[in-house]
Amino acid sequence: MSLAGEERKDLIIDMLNYAGKVRTSELVEKLQVSSETIRRYLEELEQDKRLKRVYGGAIKVQFDREEPSHLMREVAFADEKKRIARTAANLVQDNEVVLIDDGTTTMHMLPYLLSRKNLCFITISVPALNLLMDYQNKGLFSGEVYFIGGKMQSKHFRSVGTLAEKMMQDFFVDKSFLSIDGIAAHYGISSYDAEKAMLAKRFIENAKETIVLTDHSKIGISTFYKIADLRETDVVVSDVASPKEWESELGAKGVNWIVAE
Repeated sequence: MSLAGEERKDLIIDMLNYAGKVRTSELVEKLQVSSETIRRYLEELEQDKRLKRVYGGAIKVQFDREEPSHLMREVAFADEKKRIARTAANLVQDNEVVLIDDGTTTMHMLPYLLSRKNLCFITISVPALNLLMDYQNKGLFSGEVYFIGGKMQSKHFRSVGTLAEKMMQDFFVDKSFLSIDGIAAHYGISSYDAEKAMLAKRFIENAKETIVLTDHSKIGISTFYKIADLRETDVVVSDVASPKEWESELGAKGVNWIVAE
């Protein structure tokens, strides 16, 4: 296929990431090619598993309908997550109160924060809690650690639920670092789990600044439960640049998208 054809296919994916679905008619108008050409592009993109064709157009591929376990998430996109975590850690200053959400990306931040002075951590993540206590016991970290307790989700090694929400309402933090399951320009950030999403809403409400950590696999995805609109967040840190179709909306909503180095 010609370079122009590849560029058109990239544009289709950008549009798909923006809206979650595309229609053949709008692609014909946008790309100024025939409907037969559009159908061929969609067939080729489906063969590459980059979208799923449906009547009248295509939708974004979404392989999972439930949140993967913590152990599965640990090995998925591990290098990308470490880069995201290192970049996100650079946003933390001395003497701050920092909320670390559950998730493998947020937990990767902790080793990069040992040089900060007088930090206070709040978390719902059992692995993050264990790591922080280990750092304390080894004399690598001397700050404070608070665990938000509640209903335990063993599969994900985290606490959620009404008790956790009530406990969190009395904490105010400088920065909340959130892990998510999906991010879309129109829909916002989302989670597979309603209880986790409700608690994340509290994280956002009680933070001076909210930073979302996401790898490329979650971009353009809308999962079961909406956490917040993008305008309620301040920064997104990802391993890739934002889709071109999102740029004006991100600017209008005041979201700073940072590409991890």
